[in-house]
Amino acid sequence: MSEERLSGSDEGVQKPRRRSLNPWFLAALAGLVLIPAIRPLLRFEPDPPPVLRQLPDWRLVDQNGESFGSDELVGEVYVASFLFTRCATVCPRLTASLRQLERRYREEGVEEVRLVSFSVDPEHDTPERLRDYAGSRSIDLERWSLVTGVEPEVRSIVVDGFALPMGERLDLAGGLVDVAHAARLALVDRDGAVRGYYASDAVGLDEVFHRTRQILAE
Repeated sequence: MSEERLSGSDEGVQKPRRRSLNPWFLAALAGLVLIPAIRPLLRFEPDPPPVLRQLPDWRLVDQNGESFGSDELVGEVYVASFLFTRCATVCPRLTASLRQLERRYREEGVEEVRLVSFSVDPEHDTPERLRDYAGSRSIDLERWSLVTGVEPEVRSIVVDGFALPMGERLDLAGGLVDVAHAARLALVDRDGAVRGYYASDAVGLDEVFHRTRQILAE
């Protein structure tokens, strides 16, 4: 019987091919793993807003006719605004913007912040009229105060304190009045220092919100 010899040759035998991974696939896979991990390190966080000016002590009265001033706001961050109840131009929009801001604070759990609106027509805007205005505009008075007082004291805090304009009251045709004033918002920290002035549009409100959180975290 003849013995068959086993050949050591691989001829005729097809070896399985080793598949190499696409380098682009590997890069994409690595990105999916690494990007979420390093994203917090890449996020840009601006520095907290600087102190622009220190407010003097002030005292007026609120919509309930009760004394209200800087002493009640020590240790609290607040957003100051300037309006008057007979304003038919910027004030309705400003008040609506402030309501949006207050609602966002509430919905996102930002509790340690207040809103304070200063009347720039204090001779007309009595506490009763401020309270009526708050009711007609659905203002939540739990952390939003409207303040008034004698004209020289209001002017002092607006012009000398906040460094914002406050014109004389002008009587217009048809029983309308106008008082030139700023429609900007002022963000005040726990120490009574102004940390920024912001527009009351959507971009400005967003910045006020984030700047508020920065200051609260200090």
